[in-house]
Amino acid sequence: MSAEVELAAVLRPRDAAPARPLLPWRRIGRLGEGALPWLLPIALLALWFTGAEQGWISPQVLPPPQFVWETLRDLATSGDLWLHVSTSFNRVGVGFAAGTLLGLALGSAMGLSRSFETYVLPSFNALVQIPVLAWLPFVLLIVGIGEPLKYILIAKAALVPVALNTLQGFRQTPSALREVGQVYGYTRRQQVLEIVLPHAVPTLFTGVRLGFTKAWLSLVVVELVASSEGLGYLIVYGRQLFQLDLVMAAVIVVGVIGYAIDRLLDRLETSMRRREPGGAAP
Repeated sequence: MSAEVELAAVLRPRDAAPARPLLPWRRIGRLGEGALPWLLPIALLALWFTGAEQGWISPQVLPPPQFVWETLRDLATSGDLWLHVSTSFNRVGVGFAAGTLLGLALGSAMGLSRSFETYVLPSFNALVQIPVLAWLPFVLLIVGIGEPLKYILIAKAALVPVALNTLQGFRQTPSALREVGQVYGYTRRQQVLEIVLPHAVPTLFTGVRLGFTKAWLSLVVVELVASSEGLGYLIVYGRQLFQLDLVMAAVIVVGVIGYAIDRLLDRLETSMRRREPGGAAP
């Protein structure tokens, strides 16, 4: 028997009974569960409309939804919105890519070497506790207020979850698989590439997803403080002019883009976990 067959035998899931067709009321129940996440946003939107029509809050404090929509439409028509969106995407793309690569390298090094983990992990955990804004003055003194400042802070935010999840993924490989690899005389490199890495990939992807979330939040924070372009700057600009419809429009764009990308990464993560050895069938 080959090593691949033996490894597959260790991880083969138990034969499951064929799925029964859902009854009509259960199908309706599942549709209802899918609608539950939308109840709160719809309720808040309805409250916003009602509050604006009834004059519960001054329009200067909370502009009506139609004003925000008109502002958003004007930004999109003039091209200003796409300029700020593309600037933010460029920043988060560069910073996120750099942070992900560094996080994968650092997490892999700690996962493959107990000694390296012993020396590095305590200091790494201490640095993790320092928020992005606390690093801003220090990095500002070194690289100035230009684009490298944004890239570094965004990369730092993405690096942390990627590195920690990479370490976790390398450490959670079943010992039975390692033993099978040793029995068949796998080299260190073969064990990493054929045993450890395939089982670590889903956890690594979880780290990448969390890393993007952190990077996106850090992008907005950095642009709020030190930028003249981008979605974060658009929020600050609207606040300075006391145009809260502009502020609300920019906040909505930030939320929609972040949510859409998170849902995409979530679907990819689910697909990766289904393909994991011993995982659920798609």
